[in-house]
Amino acid sequence: MTAQSEQQLENELIAQLESLGFSRVIIKDEVQLLANLKSQLEKANRLSPLSDTEWKQVISFLNNGTVFERAKKLRDQFPIKFDDGTSKHIYFLSDDPNKNSYQVTNQITVDHRDHNGRTSRFDVTLLVNGLPVVQIELKKRGMEIAEAFNQTQRYTREAYWAGQGLFRFIQLFIISNGANTRYYSNGTKHIDFTFPWADIKNQHINEVVDFADVFLNKQHLTKMLTQFMVIHETSKELMVLRPYQIYAVEKIVEQVRNTKQNGYIWHTTGSGKTLTSFKASQIIMQMPDVEKVLFVVDRNDLDTQTAREFNAFKAESVDSTDNTSTLVNQLDQRHDKLIVTTIQKLNKAISTDRYLEYIDYLKEKKVVFIFDECHRSQFGETHQNIKKFFKNAQMFGFTGTPIFEENSLSKAGLKLTTDYLFNECLHKYVIVDAIRDRNVLQFQIDYRGKYTAKGMQTNDQYDEDVEGIDTKELYDNPQRLEMIARYIVNTHDKKTKDREFTAMFCVSSVDTLTQYYELFEKVQAEKKIEDEEQGRLFKPLTIATIFSYSANEAVPVEGQNGLIDEESADIPSQVNQSSRDKLDRYISQYNEHFGTNFNSGDRFYAYYRDIADRVKKKQIDILLVVNMFLTGFDSKPLNTLYVDKNLKYHGLIQAFSRTNRVFNDKKPFGNIVCFRNLKRATDEALALFSNKDAKKIVLVPSFDEIKNDYENAVAKLLALTPDYKSVDTLITEEAQLEFIKAFREVMRYNAQLQTFVDYDQDVTALDKQHFANFASKYSDLCREVRKTTKKEKVSVLDDVDFQLDLLHSDRINVGYILNLLQMMVNADTDEKRQKYKAQIHDLIGGDVTLHDKQELINKFIEENMPKMLNGQSVKDAFAEYWDVQKEQAYQHLCEQENLKPEVMKTVLDNYEFTKRLPRKEELKDLPNFKVKLFERENVFNQLWDKTRKFIQTFYTGL
Repeated sequence: MTAQSEQQLENELIAQLESLGFSRVIIKDEVQLLANLKSQLEKANRLSPLSDTEWKQVISFLNNGTVFERAKKLRDQFPIKFDDGTSKHIYFLSDDPNKNSYQVTNQITVDHRDHNGRTSRFDVTLLVNGLPVVQIELKKRGMEIAEAFNQTQRYTREAYWAGQGLFRFIQLFIISNGANTRYYSNGTKHIDFTFPWADIKNQHINEVVDFADVFLNKQHLTKMLTQFMVIHETSKELMVLRPYQIYAVEKIVEQVRNTKQNGYIWHTTGSGKTLTSFKASQIIMQMPDVEKVLFVVDRNDLDTQTAREFNAFKAESVDSTDNTSTLVNQLDQRHDKLIVTTIQKLNKAISTDRYLEYIDYLKEKKVVFIFDECHRSQFGETHQNIKKFFKNAQMFGFTGTPIFEENSLSKAGLKLTTDYLFNECLHKYVIVDAIRDRNVLQFQIDYRGKYTAKGMQTNDQYDEDVEGIDTKELYDNPQRLEMIARYIVNTHDKKTKDREFTAMFCVSSVDTLTQYYELFEKVQAEKKIEDEEQGRLFKPLTIATIFSYSANEAVPVEGQNGLIDEESADIPSQVNQSSRDKLDRYISQYNEHFGTNFNSGDRFYAYYRDIADRVKKKQIDILLVVNMFLTGFDSKPLNTLYVDKNLKYHGLIQAFSRTNRVFNDKKPFGNIVCFRNLKRATDEALALFSNKDAKKIVLVPSFDEIKNDYENAVAKLLALTPDYKSVDTLITEEAQLEFIKAFREVMRYNAQLQTFVDYDQDVTALDKQHFANFASKYSDLCREVRKTTKKEKVSVLDDVDFQLDLLHSDRINVGYILNLLQMMVNADTDEKRQKYKAQIHDLIGGDVTLHDKQELINKFIEENMPKMLNGQSVKDAFAEYWDVQKEQAYQHLCEQENLKPEVMKTVLDNYEFTKRLPRKEELKDLPNFKVKLFERENVFNQLWDKTRKFIQTFYTGL
């Protein structure tokens, strides 16, 4: 069997396009292209044949400008002044397929010999209303698809501008070698930013025949050109949405158009949610019944960042709101349909009486909210306030790390999930999808640091949950911190490829941060002396830091449920003036280094934005933080995260994901260096957020049930202490303890009720004022009780050595499963083996590339793993098992379907060579029997399905 030639591939594609409704037209050069353009524009706009004078107006309008400028003209209308004195606006591209003409041609020749002595011929060109808007470049099967990409790059440099430059109207390129097909916008510079099409479950559609069916039909292609491309005003370039972004936009738009239900989009961190949310907002804004679209972020620093990104997509589409008054003015402007603001300012606007006269009209209007990073700041009172004020609101959230049952936030015992707040997940694109598509990078994770008894060589680690051990004292020991600081200074250049990239270092508290900052100063000063003595050039690391604090806020519990609260979590454990003095000193050093004038007061957020900018420009080598910058901050040159704090679930994934933005070939993965053993937490987080079927719905009692429990708890409290003053009469510790327990129950149910819009505490048996009075007594009494019952912590520092040996190094990819299997074999307890097994099943279930292999992998785990000896290689055993299973499945398929084994072997060999699934007609010689005419279609359909499944099971994705 001979491989399909490029000419055959081209001819078959053109025939397929004709079947999809494209008219075949023969165009050999620019003269014919211009003549066809004239007739097609006349046809689309229902014009009489244009005179030379009238046509020159159109050509003069079209025949100038860059690719970016012509893209805008394509979507614009042009007024023609006719010879008889009348005028009419004509369009070049309509969003209604019925108003466009669609043509396909091939081998158009462009003469650019006056430039470099060459001519160029283009493979397949799609014309809409006569303009070449899609160019398809093909290579024969077996050739690299990169050859087609490189050819379009050469044409861009040498040919597309020639003559009238009509090929500068190309919006989309499609490249294919038959087995793999990619699309991308005009102006794309690197093949890494070309995309496969996929179905709604993120399964790739690679075969050019299948791609053409779903992507190049007139309805879908028109949507791609008119709805799902973005003209980026800042960079002056075109962008096109990826499949998962398009499905998310369509789901949100469909929800707004047809229902009143909320919803959320689960797209993993780094997958381009700002572009997705902008496009959804842009389409929703056009709906006449939508009064406003509010894009809501949860921090002041992101307000400006996101507004800038929105404005980049469409100039002056939104203004950044500097204060609440500005926001109110925007809400009052009826023509401003899109607003970017923070959840804090929005809450203030709807909760302040003096603003109500300006925004009261919105209460009954249809307002669509899009919440950025809805895993944060959506579970408190503010969310309820918004729902109460905007009676006809529809809410949509974007998150890369949803709140499930496993990582849910507990509101006084009531678990809250993302599903609970936003009703349902409209579309999913999880981390394994993004890594497979190279939309984000893999993680390379090193775990460094163990604590051994002095004088002993052991790998035993202190369990952080052991009662009585002061782990904070252990982790904050100056000897350990200095060892880590020295390790970072000595190895940073290697991790960042001689500072071609940058790093962040996240630590557990502000107190620890200040110790590290000063240790870096000490270590670098010593290194300078050492380098100078050795005759080496000393190049100091530029280290910057930022943290926030408030003397009136309580200390948060670090890492609770994995949540990172950037507004409060940087508070020093001992709030005092020295912490602010240190921050001022660090900012002064920053000012001296960069020639700036920031401070910790009114110039703090300007300082934040300047740091963000300099990290992106690689002017800061290491940014030292507690929680700030660990979520929502994107910097492609950042490739390393040092970690000395406890992270888990969404907090861990969010922090790690600062490092895995795609940048260039020198950045193959995101580096994570953990100075605490977070391996279990990492495995759990990756399993949770790789599993599209993760349990996310938690049964929540009804409002009436919780209110009844609340009233019973209040009755019990008032029976014990009729009013708050009577708490003072409780003399014995037993009586005081009874009060503490009783009021704790009241607080728990009250907090649960606050998650309901209908709850009004002032109409209950304990209004807000009486509740506050009891709360004061409760707090003071608890403090006194703790004084007498506090258990002294046991220090283990005298018995501990600190080491920075490499514990683990993990690359998160498909091979990660085999590593977990090996750990399962080597586990010393049944409990550990079961935990590894559960994690593996979660990962297998969440990785779409393993769908066809899932049953066999599970069979290997259940049947082969118990027989393996401690230390035996899982990789070798799995390879041997796989070969046996493949041969058995091959024999079974041939016998069951009565096939010719030698022909099936040829089909499989051909797939290995071309990487293309066989067509049904290529299977005609497989049956070892004569197929009856009326059974042919059914027989070959079933045979093709079984052959495809066999190939995808045993030949792909390993």
